[in-house]
Amino acid sequence: MSDTPSPEFASSNDATPSNDATPSNDPGRFDQIVNLTKRRGFVYPSAEIYGGFRSTWDYGPVGVLLLRNVKDAWWRAMVQQRDDVVGLDASILTPPAVWEASGHLTNFTDPLVDCKKCGQRWRLDKLEDPDKCPGCKATGSFTEPRNFNLMFSTHAGPVADEGALAYLRPETAQGMFTNFKNIINTTRVRPPFGVAQVGKSFRNEITPGNFVFRTREFEQMEMEYFVPPEDAEKYYEYWKAERERWYLELGMPRESLRLREHEADELSHYSSATADVEYLFPWGWDELEGIANRGDFDLKAHTERSGERLDWFDQAEGVRYVPHVIEPAAGATRTAFAFLLAAYDVEEVRGEERVVLRLHPRLAPYKVAVLPLSKKSPLQETARALAAELRDEWSCEYDENQAIGRRYRRQDELGTPYCVTVDFETSEDGAVTIRDRDSMEQVRIPLEGVADWLRPRLK
Repeated sequence: MSDTPSPEFASSNDATPSNDATPSNDPGRFDQIVNLTKRRGFVYPSAEIYGGFRSTWDYGPVGVLLLRNVKDAWWRAMVQQRDDVVGLDASILTPPAVWEASGHLTNFTDPLVDCKKCGQRWRLDKLEDPDKCPGCKATGSFTEPRNFNLMFSTHAGPVADEGALAYLRPETAQGMFTNFKNIINTTRVRPPFGVAQVGKSFRNEITPGNFVFRTREFEQMEMEYFVPPEDAEKYYEYWKAERERWYLELGMPRESLRLREHEADELSHYSSATADVEYLFPWGWDELEGIANRGDFDLKAHTERSGERLDWFDQAEGVRYVPHVIEPAAGATRTAFAFLLAAYDVEEVRGEERVVLRLHPRLAPYKVAVLPLSKKSPLQETARALAAELRDEWSCEYDENQAIGRRYRRQDELGTPYCVTVDFETSEDGAVTIRDRDSMEQVRIPLEGVADWLRPRLK
């Protein structure tokens, strides 16, 4: 075995991108990525040993890191780096009164149709041809559309009667409205200010599908930004630009991302204006995030239903008002999937295919991998000690199995930005080799300087 990594991976001069003809909306690309997610431990079908359970997915050892990094990147941009946004973690179980006030019991519905020929059910507003069944291709076979409420109900307490009825929240937003008074009474915030939350939501979707894009259980990243009424339009425009910028900053290609304003007939019952950040998925443009101008609907509705005044008194101006709300609301799971689609690349290296996830370092599941060239001492001890040191700052994988080339390829598919190889010369010169994921270029640096070298590159 050579003392240094194979020269096949030492330079990117012979690397030729081969996916120019396979954009993010290519169905073949979609299948490849779904296969990769299972093979590399990103996503598994839930309860697979029992045949699975439709529209539910488990995030594996690598996927849970990616999903956490997406949520952490959102929290960093929306809360940590701002002085006008605070956090909240509200309850998932919610009493019916909340959803009566919000309008969800009457308005949170989708139009459902059944095909009288094959018996399949469809969401009418998502059909390309509202008169043709996508399943059996029959025309004119649909029943009259009926409204289907998307909320999951359950019972709290030992007796399943109507008095114990509760709902699994279909969105995280309402907890931020019902806690408005608590937050202004216990913090120093004043309009304009935001309340941010990341958490699970549940919707009994009629037609879940497209892998993890549309599921009945999912995670949301939402923020409610409370502003003086006269400033609502200004902040609506501000948050549209901010949220689009976030995706681009983390590596989403400009040509695969767009902002789309809703038509009047698309607006929710609470919204005066909404724009979607959309990504070009294999099935076409679809929503990653909605930015809505909710007006004062929610605070007024909860004031009327609860009897508690939810407003703001501006002492400097001597006026009292109900703040208007701008809401950026993103899906964490579908966003993570979109970043996977955007990062997936295939290129040819010396006549062989290389699959690589070019994830932004903040999103990469593992930031660095430590790879001893041999399992023998002292390489193994040195490599394990280095991995332990790096884990103080980053998620780090240690891998000593298979040939070094195969290990590099595995890390490429996991999206790991840097691999550190401890070789037979390390004990002599006290140095290691660091390989860049994207360029495949390698540099030799002192062992004790690895963390300092990585730190500015993993921001």
